[in-house]
Amino acid sequence: MLRIGIVDDHKLFRKSLSLLISTFEGVQVVIEAQNGREFIDALDLNPIDLVLLDIQMPEMDGYETCKVLHQRFPDVKILIVSQLTTRESIHKIMDLGAHGYFTKNSDPDQLEYAIRSLNDKGFYFGMEMGEVLREALLWEKRYARKVVDFPESLSKRELQIIIMACREYSSAEIADTLCINTRTVETHRKRIMQKTKTKNFIGVVLYALKEEYVTLDELYG
Repeated sequence: MLRIGIVDDHKLFRKSLSLLISTFEGVQVVIEAQNGREFIDALDLNPIDLVLLDIQMPEMDGYETCKVLHQRFPDVKILIVSQLTTRESIHKIMDLGAHGYFTKNSDPDQLEYAIRSLNDKGFYFGMEMGEVLREALLWEKRYARKVVDFPESLSKRELQIIIMACREYSSAEIADTLCINTRTVETHRKRIMQKTKTKNFIGVVLYALKEEYVTLDELYG
């Protein structure tokens, strides 16, 4: 059973989201909170696998919550669910360790796919974010400096794994295709994150897009 938390200060939206998720097979909402502080307090007694996190909230917003989660609960995957789609907000939240970004204007039917994609593959970035992402990659100068200063190059095998992950292969599928075991794939993924100095695999995907190892068409294809 995949255990989910929902953090959003709008009660109607939070309850509607919980009701929608309750229709997904093998998924259960175990925490509903109106802000990050309430959510973090609840986590000690209610462990979860994945949280749907809003950005704009009172007391503790999504940015601060994401930072605390990454420090104290690093195994919890974070799917941002927000109406903010500016390049600044996307880069800021990804830099704090979020694993995916889902806009509140997205089709509700896409939410189940987003949750399962993030849980299975470690990242999600909806195709409706493509143009914003394209602008963001060209805009973030600080991120570009990280790439320029980066001393190590990616191996052919590491590039294969990045491209296959972008094409939505699971670790098991990547292992089968490359004739290696799943543990080796996970070791490669961790090594890639170390090389690219990213907190999770969506950071790797952003790096690969920035350096033109993959294109948006390949990512969403």
